[in-house]
Amino acid sequence: MSLKVLLILGHPRRGSFCEALADAYAAGAEAAGADLRRLSLADRGFEPDVLELSPRDQEREPAIAEAMDLVAWAEHLVFVFPTWWGTMPACLKGFLDRVLMPGFAFEGRDDGEGWDKLLIGKSAHLLTTMDTPPFVYRHIYRAPGLNALSRATLGFCGVTPVRSTIFGPVKPASASQRAGWIDDAHREGLCLREGALTPGQRVRGTLAAWFRSFRLQFHPMAWAAYAMGAAGAAQATGKVSWLAFWLGLACLFSLELATVFTNDRFDFESDLRNRHHGPFTGGSRVLVDGSIDLANLHVAALIALGAFAATGLTLATIVSPLPSLVILAALGVLAIGYTVPPLKLCWRGLGEIDVGVTHSLGVILCGYAFQGGAWTNPWPWLVAVPLFFAILPAITLSGIPDYSADRAVGKGTIAVRLGPRIAVRLAQATTAVAAVTAVALLPRLISASLLEAILLLIVPYAIVQILLLERYLQRRLEPRRIDGLMALALTYIVFFVAIPLWVLV
Repeated sequence: MSLKVLLILGHPRRGSFCEALADAYAAGAEAAGADLRRLSLADRGFEPDVLELSPRDQEREPAIAEAMDLVAWAEHLVFVFPTWWGTMPACLKGFLDRVLMPGFAFEGRDDGEGWDKLLIGKSAHLLTTMDTPPFVYRHIYRAPGLNALSRATLGFCGVTPVRSTIFGPVKPASASQRAGWIDDAHREGLCLREGALTPGQRVRGTLAAWFRSFRLQFHPMAWAAYAMGAAGAAQATGKVSWLAFWLGLACLFSLELATVFTNDRFDFESDLRNRHHGPFTGGSRVLVDGSIDLANLHVAALIALGAFAATGLTLATIVSPLPSLVILAALGVLAIGYTVPPLKLCWRGLGEIDVGVTHSLGVILCGYAFQGGAWTNPWPWLVAVPLFFAILPAITLSGIPDYSADRAVGKGTIAVRLGPRIAVRLAQATTAVAAVTAVALLPRLISASLLEAILLLIVPYAIVQILLLERYLQRRLEPRRIDGLMALALTYIVFFVAIPLWVLV
């Protein structure tokens, strides 16, 4: 089907150079087979100012109603306008004020938690003229008008990607330069033959989607715990195998990728319903927003599992194979079984324990065994105890924003099974237990010098975390984003890997 393109000429006068650029672009787009419609704001027949409390309360003139219909119809929006005083003309600003109204372009949420973008699926191209040298405008002034339109306006409503083309400086330009720019605009229209996005945009969009799917914000703490186990073994044996260390890290990274990919797949119904998702909860959203399709995610999960198996088997050729392969096999079952049938541990109320075990004992034991440490040695098992309890508050709290969605699909997290209030109480309790076990175990297992750091950093932080969770409990507990509390709980975990690792290394 033909690409639906709406071209908006945002110049208040007829016969402008912008109009010549718009005509050239339109000719190229039609030659490319696009289904093109046009709006010229020089012919505007609407009040540009919002005179009511909200633009949705203002009477919609026929020109506004028509513009809204065209924006809703279009797949690709093209704006051609001059840059005056660093930004768009008043006529284009008034057009956006009136047309991109709440309920049409975006919608605030009743709980005050963000907004819904209602123009998702559309892309845009901004073509602007100016007398400022483009280099100065982009790199000295930081492109204020283009940034405002592409990010704060169109991006706010879900229109992405938005790219821009600058023609200028226009005032001193010769006739041949202007003719060349008109040819450039025609070529831009012809490029629609390949779709609304440029090859670069498609590549960047794909890479960004996969990067989001990796959920890299959660990996470094597991890597640090693995390094802590390796450092403990190196201290005990007096030697380090860097080949084994890096192979083991690659093996764990592959397993982590397979886990997040399968989580997105098997938590899809919950993620789809989740209105309170954030950077720490609700999955990566790549399936929900369609940036990666299910088939490709399946392939990625299989590749990640294959890499996990291959690096694990390679590792077994340079370290003692029996304990290493057994540990990796057990860790793989627990990690993949978090959401994948038949285990589906997070659906049975065991997901929080699973995450706590895999990201504490599991990775510490890997680091310890891969460096020649005996897996039967109590050191890695005991060192993992404080970290295990430190992880539980964060993973328990993560179920609170997801509560309604998880409950709707029958996912039995602790927050669903026991309720958000008891989940917060458990987060407080495990915060305290983590600090107590750190005081009791880490100075004996690693170094007596750790006690001072634990008393000065971990214990006060634990008290603050418990008090802030108590303050949260005093409010009406409704499912909502708790990004601040999640960041607090995740930072708590850092102390339990950073302080021991610092002393060991």
